[in-house]
Formats: sequence, structure tokens, C-alpha cells
Amino acid sequence: MDKRHFIKALGIGGLALAKPSLPASAATAQKPQSMEKIGVQHRVWINPDPKEKAADLQKRYATYRQAGITDLFFEADSEVHFRAAKANGIKAHRWMWTMNRGEKELLASHPEWYAVNRKGESCSNHPPYVDYYRWLCPSKPEVVNYLKSQVQQFLSKDYVDGIHLDYVRFCDVILPVNLWGNYGIDQSRELPEYDFCYCNDCRSAYKSAYGKDPLELEHPDQSPSWRKFRYDRVTNVVKNLAQVAQQHKKPISAAVFPTPEIAKRIVRQDWTNWPLNAVMPMIYHGFYRENITWIGDAVAEGVKTLHGAFPLYAGLFLPDFHNNYNDLREAVKLAIDNGAAGVSIFGTVTPEVLQVLGESV
Repeated sequence: MDKRHFIKALGIGGLALAKPSLPASAATAQKPQSMEKIGVQHRVWINPDPKEKAADLQKRYATYRQAGITDLFFEADSEVHFRAAKANGIKAHRWMWTMNRGEKELLASHPEWYAVNRKGESCSNHPPYVDYYRWLCPSKPEVVNYLKSQVQQFLSKDYVDGIHLDYVRFCDVILPVNLWGNYGIDQSRELPEYDFCYCNDCRSAYKSAYGKDPLELEHPDQSPSWRKFRYDRVTNVVKNLAQVAQQHKKPISAAVFPTPEIAKRIVRQDWTNWPLNAVMPMIYHGFYRENITWIGDAVAEGVKTLHGAFPLYAGLFLPDFHNNYNDLREAVKLAIDNGAAGVSIFGTVTPEVLQVLGESV
């Protein structure tokens, strides 16, 4: 699947959305080196075209490295891209769609793996918002094992330097306000058709822990324990995938929603407690009808909540800048001044974008 096509269709990235050394548990994750030692470093999300020639890629990625780009996240496996990046001193990570999986083969063979909303509808045949939104249930051991096997396969390749997780969350129970008009919906409250997951596995596990079926709660959308249960389901997936990365001695990172508060509230994503090596919050200010000043606020919130567990790279959505490179320059500065280790770029990387990035390193 092409991430750019998906974002165009939905209007929002999963990207939603990395670097440092070895993965570790949240309790033992190494603190990043000081910025004085490692300097500012940038990243880019890329959907590689396997038809491109190695010589052309060598030249392109040389300019990337000169601009301070040290890591690339490739949405597909293209050995020519990975090796061209590595030849220029750039780490090449495999970018993986995690819980949002709409492959026809998977839908046909395991419809029971998919999440169920509060109305009892499975997104295997009732996808919310757009047809691409087909969310796996994180409570099912079969799902966790399937994802672990995929990470194992990716990281077994010698030209893959790390794994980068995207869509590692539940479906958006609330979309950014800028998108409500796209679907003719008012999400000032949680609507049952977008509230996941209420499958038998999730309901049974919650009842075992808390003594009540979540569907029996008068207001399940207001239950702190039901929210925490779902945060923990996603965190468990990340922990399992981090163990695979650790076995391969390769880093694991994730694209996440822009702030810890927003991530927990609208996609049940508790990313500050994940065992990662780096995180890329998608601080796409246009989606939230914010100006670029908010980018600094979002970075500061994430950095403060992480307490130095691992570095944060501010995800910037280039179309939101409308080719205003002074605004992009200011956004990069705001991110770094508020504690980001660099930025992660989604969009077309032009010479002007490279110039802005290069000025910050």
C-alpha cells in the first residue's frame, strides 16, 4: 500500500506518523547522548520507487546526508534504495504498517483477527471512514505472533538497519477537527461506530481484570479503566516487537500522534511508555487548525513526558507549509529549541527543503 495515496484518500496520516542504538525496555532504555555530542539529526519518510537507478539514488542520498538527514524510513522493501542510503552513511529502516492491515489475503484468511466497534461491526467488512481502515485487534495472540514474524522477516535482511512502526494504535475514535467536514460528522463526543475494540477477546479480558463487560458500562467512553486496558493492549504489541528488534540488535522506532495527551485520547496510544529507541510524533499542525507555534508546544510536551527515555524527532507534514520555506525554517527551529533531536519530514524533499534542514545542523 502507498502511504501517500492513503493520506490523500483519508486526509490524515497514520504517520501518524529513529535512530539510537539498541532497543531496551522502557525501564532500561538508554538515555540519548547530549545534543552537543550527536548534533541535530533529521529523518525522512519515503515510498521507494524500485525502478530508480542506483547511480541516481547515490547522488540524491548524498545530498540528503549533507543536509543532516541520518535516517530514512522506507515504506517498501527496495534493496537498491536501502543500499544507496547506507553507502552514504544513512541508516535505512523498514517502515511497517502495524495494526492497520487491509491486505486481501489477510482479510480473506483471518477475518476474526479484526477489531470490532461498539455497535458490534467488524472493520473486516465495515471499515470506518475509508476502505483502507482495516484494524487488527491487539488482544489476539495470533495477531501479535503474526506481526512478530513480519518484523523477524524484515530485520533478518542485512541491508535493513531497523524497524519503524506506523499505525500502531486503534482506529481514530475522533479525527482531527479539520477533517470532520470531509465526512460530514461531528465528533465532539465518541461515536460507537468509531470506538474499538469490543470483540469477545477484548471484552473477556477486560471483564477478567475488572469484573464487568465494557458493554455493560453506562458510559464506556468515560471509563478510565477501559481506556487504560486499551492503551496496554497496544503497548503489549510494541513490547513484543521490540523484543524481536533487540534479538537482531537493531533499533525500533514509531510514528505516533502529536502529543501524549492527543495520542491517548483519540487513538489509545500511550507512546511515552513504549520500549523504543526513538519516536516521531506527527505534529501536523494543519490537521489540528494550529499555527506553527504549536509545533514547539507539542514537542515540549512530548520531551517533558519522556523524561529522557529516548529522543523525539518532530514529524512535519510539508504540504501544510505551502512552500513557505521561512515557515518551515521556523518550525524546525521551534522543534529543536523545545528539545527535539531533529525533525522527520513527510512530503516531497526539494532542494529548498534540504537547504532549510542543512541550516539547522
